[in-house]
Amino acid sequence: MKSIIITGASSGIGRTTAVHFLENGWRVGLIARSADALAKITHANAIALPCDVTDEAQVLAAFEAFGAVDVLFNNAGMFGPQTTIDEIALDDWKQVVDVNLTGMFLCARAAFKQMRHQTPQGGRIINNGSISAHTPREGSTCYTTTKHGVSGLTKTITLDGRAFGITCGQIDIGNARTDLVKNLEVARAKQGLEPLPTMAVEDVARAVFHMASLPAEANVQSMMIMASKMPHIGRG
Repeated sequence: MKSIIITGASSGIGRTTAVHFLENGWRVGLIARSADALAKITHANAIALPCDVTDEAQVLAAFEAFGAVDVLFNNAGMFGPQTTIDEIALDDWKQVVDVNLTGMFLCARAAFKQMRHQTPQGGRIINNGSISAHTPREGSTCYTTTKHGVSGLTKTITLDGRAFGITCGQIDIGNARTDLVKNLEVARAKQGLEPLPTMAVEDVARAVFHMASLPAEANVQSMMIMASKMPHIGRG
């Protein structure tokens, strides 16, 4: 049975992706801070691993408890304050960096170590970047900066993993209908802006499943999946 650990599994993209993998016969490790939320994902192959991704000891314990793993979907993230840089408190900046970069680093490091030393050696890491890793939206200093950092992390893991049969790719998502996007839309509405086109979260889950299901000799290095009518391509 193939196995995957998914961070940020209690809601949104993480939860929907976890359910998709479980329905397709995978063993799924569920990482999120809320044990109660993880307990609501009921399946014989679901393994709850309550964990704060910014806590090194908790991350290591979660991966050790799960054991051999074929894939990590490094998904946990947060947006942070929606405002201009001069109005962002240092503590808010540090919180986003902690989750979006340090948390992703800690989970990728734990997965890499497990994949390097398990038998058979190897595995796959899929980092959740964002369309903001290419084109930011207004008021996204913390989020956009960290997502550019994720792209650098993905590329270096790709290079360093080759000697150990570890592949790494990144999925950049634009406007899946999650609570995060809904909150952004509330902010847009307050500014009198039109709602942006969105897409179903299930479409993201299917894209991640495709990346995860490839044979070891093939890798999606970078995939962008977005609502078809998003104003990402073109000039205003």
